[in-house]
Amino acid sequence: MDKLTVRDVDVAGRRVLVRVDFNVPLDENGQITDDTRIRASLPTIQYLLEQGAAVILMSHLGRPKGGPNPQYSLAPVAVRLKELLGEGVPVVFVHDSVGSEVTDAANALQPGQVLLLENLRFHPEEEANDPDFARRLASLADVYVNDAFGSAHRAHASTEGVAHDLPAVAGLLMERELVIMGKALEAPEHPFVAILGGAKVSDKIGVIGNLIGKVDALIIGGGMANTFLKAEDYPVGASLVEDDKVDDAEALNVRANLHNVRLMIPRDVVIANAFSADADRKTVEVRDVPQDSALGWRILDIGPETAKEYGEAIRDAKTIVWNGPMGVFEMAPFAQGTQAVAQAVCDATRNGATSIVGGGDSVAAIEQMGLADCITHISTGGGASLEFLEGRTLPGVAALNDRPEK
Repeated sequence: MDKLTVRDVDVAGRRVLVRVDFNVPLDENGQITDDTRIRASLPTIQYLLEQGAAVILMSHLGRPKGGPNPQYSLAPVAVRLKELLGEGVPVVFVHDSVGSEVTDAANALQPGQVLLLENLRFHPEEEANDPDFARRLASLADVYVNDAFGSAHRAHASTEGVAHDLPAVAGLLMERELVIMGKALEAPEHPFVAILGGAKVSDKIGVIGNLIGKVDALIIGGGMANTFLKAEDYPVGASLVEDDKVDDAEALNVRANLHNVRLMIPRDVVIANAFSADADRKTVEVRDVPQDSALGWRILDIGPETAKEYGEAIRDAKTIVWNGPMGVFEMAPFAQGTQAVAQAVCDATRNGATSIVGGGDSVAAIEQMGLADCITHISTGGGASLEFLEGRTLPGVAALNDRPEK
């Protein structure tokens, strides 16, 4: 960890501006349906309060398209945050993120109190990383803390711009993400297995390319596996395939072989004649998928033999990174592959492996099965974790103050 953290700065009696990730799901009545991201921010908030800081929180929520929209207000988050912090911690909510009302509230804030600003994306200057908007945010505080790993891959005013105007350090959640994922990439315990699924191989070509040479096995599932299957000349019928990425898939397979990396693709699959939970379905070997797309047969999950083979590789691992489901797990008939992988990851973790799960669908599958407690680390950043695994520099991390060299 080469960045300064909240533990490295004196915050007693100071106002601390914290970028958190409160981009939580809301139902049609504006009620929070999952407060995981709010809970994930609590260690940093509580640490700062214990150190005598006045804490100013800022976040985005959804995509309000650059203007105020009650549907995306952080007001419900303020209510839930107050419940989680307890009666002894005053939580004030203001209906903007800059302006005189915000400045007055920040100036009045006392150590041990929390101020939550309204959705940053109500201002288009946030996503534009406007320097003046960043300075207005920075003027509210004495120290800046970025604890929003999930937004660290975006160079926005609140994630990158503010860091140029204040001492800038990582929060405890940001630190945990960087340390655990960094170790997995730079000094993993072997065997190191990466599990990559989801719909499109185009989303993960860079990740696969960066992991080849680091991992011992790459397990491929989900819709993206179809492109690898087509690259191996297997029939895919009406399955989702990125035809323009077939050559890339073939090249990645060649690279994996050159680096002695076992690139695993399905050997049997669950197919259906429509994209529906009620469709006719059957399990076939990959060579037996009906080729005529007009028949409608498409691959929607890995088969039981593949799940068994994947599970054996996973259970032997000492380091596991998983991003993306094995099939259309939202439909019960096509969830068994993802469930089998989730159970294997859990089993390996219980046997001493380090497991990292990132990406909304993978996390949802783990939580749906009640296995979240047996995973070493569930990343709060979908896109950020992918870019980190790809080896890219995250703007929100790069902007933080470096730890002095010894």
